[in-house]
Amino acid sequence: MAKGQIKQKQATISQSTFESLCAIQCTKEEISAVLQVSEDTLEKWCKNTYGQNFAVIFAEKRQNGKASLRRSQWKLAEKNPTMAIWLGKQYLKQRDTFEVESKQLVKVEELLNKIEEEASK
Repeated sequence: MAKGQIKQKQATISQSTFESLCAIQCTKEEISAVLQVSEDTLEKWCKNTYGQNFAVIFAEKRQNGKASLRRSQWKLAEKNPTMAIWLGKQYLKQRDTFEVESKQLVKVEELLNKIEEEASK
């Protein structure tokens, strides 16, 4: 090292911690804060570790969190009727249906029948 140069401390980032933070949808700012590094350092670390920038790696690693959340929802549906109903609506196209009987509708039908009778005379 040349005289007057300052050696920068190499950032130590736990890959498993980084991936766990991505899985729970932490922002770049939050991940940097937890890992106690700057966002620029995090970006460089991603390039060195994965060969891709933060955004690409984050998009990939967050999928594990989505799968974990989905797994939890399915387990919850076994004991929670509300969650079971919600998942049924989302994935099985189940819907709440209501039969509506209206006195007004009956009157309209009667009027239409009268009009048809008059028109056919």
